[in-house]
Amino acid sequence: MDNDTIEIKLKEMIVGRLFLSVAPDEIITDASLVETYGVDSVCLLELVVGLEEAFGIIVEDGDFDLSNFISVAALRDFVKARL
Repeated sequence: MDNDTIEIKLKEMIVGRLFLSVAPDEIITDASLVETYGVDSVCLLELVVGLEEAFGIIVEDGDFDLSNFISVAALRDFVKARL
């Protein structure tokens, strides 16, 4: 799966699971999900479930580092490393 495909899937999953009031294609890939879109710790847990379902990966306890979840770009790199 290439970077663009992963990013599109991530943005759609983020908007859908977190009920954000932006369109998936309006999410800036390198923007902080926390600072720009108001993602909090509860939302991050929802993202973990979404990642596991959407990409068929397992998120381990050691993966819970904010740097893995700070932006779509970070999530993309995290997913790509697990695929």
